Amino acid sequence: MSKKLVAYFSATGNTGSVASLLAEAAVADLYEIKPVVPYTKADLDWRNDVSRSSVEMKDPTFRPPIADTQAGVEAYDVVFIGFPIWWYVAPTIINTFLEAYDFAGKTIVLFVTSGSSKFGKTVEHLRASVAESAVIREGKVLNGEQTVAGLAEWVESLGI
Repeated sequence: MSKKLVAYFSATGNTGSVASLLAEAAVADLYEIKPVVPYTKADLDWRNDVSRSSVEMKDPTFRPPIADTQAGVEAYDVVFIGFPIWWYVAPTIINTFLEAYDFAGKTIVLFVTSGSSKFGKTVEHLRASVAESAVIREGKVLNGEQTVAGLAEWVESLGI
């Protein structure tokens, strides 16, 4: 049995709620990816071209600093990484997280929350942030009401 971690970034709490359920379902440890400066409601206003999130997402090289790098990724075989979809990709803080650790030889399973978007080019955009030997799997969009039992079925279907 592989050792699993559920790491997540949640700007509004939606992804965090799902991540907690997933950690229980996968019998995994839980780790929150926190920015040094938390996002405010105004920062997340995607309709405002000068909001923090809009400015960050216009620059794919931008890496928001994370509050700590103590996730202990080296101890895990499988890392589920959850986040909201912003502009059809992962927020750049996910690149910050991936680049802070060595994911060589690990399996990364993505899960996302979104009002209406799917994964888009998320895997493609994250690929350069990890070692070539890391496997990144497009997991699942986990919107709406989730249950531990339903998530456990999904985890089991992954064969990891």
